[in-house]
Amino acid sequence: MTQLPAEAYSPSTQILVTGASNQIGLYLLPLLRAQQFAITAFSRQSHPNTEGLTWQTVDLNQPTSIAWPELTSHRILFHLAPLPLLSNLLPYLPASLNRIIAFSSTSCLTKRHSQDPKERELAQQLSQAEQKLIQYSQLRHCQYTLFRPTLIYGAGRDRNITLISQFIERFGFFPLVGKGQGLRQPVHAQDLALACLQSYNCEATYQQIYQLSGGQTLTYREMVTTIFQRLDKKPHFLPIPLSILTGILLTLRWLPYFSAITPSMLARMEQDLQFDHSPASQDFGYNPRSFTLFPS
Repeated sequence: MTQLPAEAYSPSTQILVTGASNQIGLYLLPLLRAQQFAITAFSRQSHPNTEGLTWQTVDLNQPTSIAWPELTSHRILFHLAPLPLLSNLLPYLPASLNRIIAFSSTSCLTKRHSQDPKERELAQQLSQAEQKLIQYSQLRHCQYTLFRPTLIYGAGRDRNITLISQFIERFGFFPLVGKGQGLRQPVHAQDLALACLQSYNCEATYQQIYQLSGGQTLTYREMVTTIFQRLDKKPHFLPIPLSILTGILLTLRWLPYFSAITPSMLARMEQDLQFDHSPASQDFGYNPRSFTLFPS
């Protein structure tokens, strides 16, 4: 991969990390500290400061509450929070900032034509936020890189793999629409953190958008089978027609556990959600692990 001169970002470079306590931040912050960056991390939860890491407890929906005068020397932003929140921050970012790495999602593509209006709205919000970042970067001559990951797992904080694991733990089986042949590529949060470190100083990634999928393509059924195995449980599937499973779901939506599941999520069990991450591999050495190595 093409590297910028070492002096472009020295170990003492000051950086910002928004959404720093999320599942990607859990892995990214130790990597950045090992590089001896001076880190200012934003989170909704309070955290104690440590050497080289200063926390600000902020609500990104209220950018005026952030202590921007203290951030006038920061040069890199890793935006790990939901991408639409970055749009709120753009007018306030310090002029010293010349590099942004931000996370969108493949949902901007897969949910664009969903039957669920909330999912279509999410896809539109992501697409609009991407365009706002691109426009900002062009106006401010700031180099951006956008990552669109697929199903994220690895820290127990996602709403996909973790939700499936919890269902299996609670009920001992998993309902399957059709044969569950839709393709999936789960990606570990640590591999996404590594992608940040691999790309921040890589000129080939400037003004680029990358789909970041996992290192293994499985059917939905194979993915769930792997989860059964990691829970030391024998795979037990219960095939249920989509119409019936949707009806059952609608009667249970008032329960907190089932409120996160939508009929559209059920219908996607048979849909291929497959993305090519080879451009990321070519440009900055992205090399994600296989899902069968889960949870390591």
